[in-house]
Amino acid sequence: MSKFIAAAALAASLAAAPAAFAGDWSLAIHGGAGVINRGSLTPEKDAAYRAGLDAALKAGSEVLEKGGSSLDAVEAAVKVLEDNPLFNAGRGAVFTADGRNELDASIMDGATLKAGAVAGVTRTKHPISLARTVMEKSPHVMLAREGADKFSVEQGLEQVDPSYFRTEERWKQLESWRAKQKAALDPTHLYGTVGAVAIDAKGHLAAATSTGGMVGKKWGRIGDSPIIGAGTYAQDGVCAVSATGSGEYFIRTSAAHQVCARIAWKGEDLKTAGEATIKAIGDIGGDGGMITMNARGEVAFPMNSSGMYRGWASAKGRGTAIYADEGK
Repeated sequence: MSKFIAAAALAASLAAAPAAFAGDWSLAIHGGAGVINRGSLTPEKDAAYRAGLDAALKAGSEVLEKGGSSLDAVEAAVKVLEDNPLFNAGRGAVFTADGRNELDASIMDGATLKAGAVAGVTRTKHPISLARTVMEKSPHVMLAREGADKFSVEQGLEQVDPSYFRTEERWKQLESWRAKQKAALDPTHLYGTVGAVAIDAKGHLAAATSTGGMVGKKWGRIGDSPIIGAGTYAQDGVCAVSATGSGEYFIRTSAAHQVCARIAWKGEDLKTAGEATIKAIGDIGGDGGMITMNARGEVAFPMNSSGMYRGWASAKGRGTAIYADEGK
């Protein structure tokens, strides 16, 4: 089969995929997974996290309620989370061992299989918007570090001084890491990431993920969040996934794509595919969670951690959860 015939076949498949969708729009988000046991958060902190999740759900829902695209919705939701210092992305990003904030993000359009990603950026206020700009305004999928920062300026995205990303709580985490040489002092933020998946009224899926990485990361370490197929994946007619956890293990298992592959190739349902993928991650020593959505807009939150900040919304309403034994 020539590449032209193959491309035409793929385009026809993608164009036909939304026809199976007979429901309304749907949205799901996460704000990171980790050791989040009941009682580990004060009532005030618990309420603050839920309010932050709800604000992101509201932003994404407003896009979808007006007939907007799933791509616009996931970007809108993630931008709200990037602005909230409670979450390890954007304003709340953790520090590297050198005391810098280096941000990663990715986004994928299930309708076209186009994707964009950035790694190690330091001056873009909303890394998820830069990832989308890479997808739409460049011939590439991923840009990193100085090149990504330069591209951001050239494209006119909002820039901030690196000090914008500094928060006192994250700096204290770095100081604790330096003192104890642990991956992170606060286990509730061990693998902090934010993400969103959505399906719009036309049946198109999209996924987006953004993170500050791991406390004390060295040598330009990059996790799964900006890697298409590991931390982010979306394909119309199949599923959309955003992951959070021990990134190296999600990379090694192609976690986000694996969920979709299990649905497409093995005929597994969303819950089974997600749980099997999390088991595969756990079998080699990794942990974390994922938000997953199928072509009918159904959502599932597989995890092998004790909690994951998460939320869901549709025309029927919206809700949030933190602990593994709570909600969806």
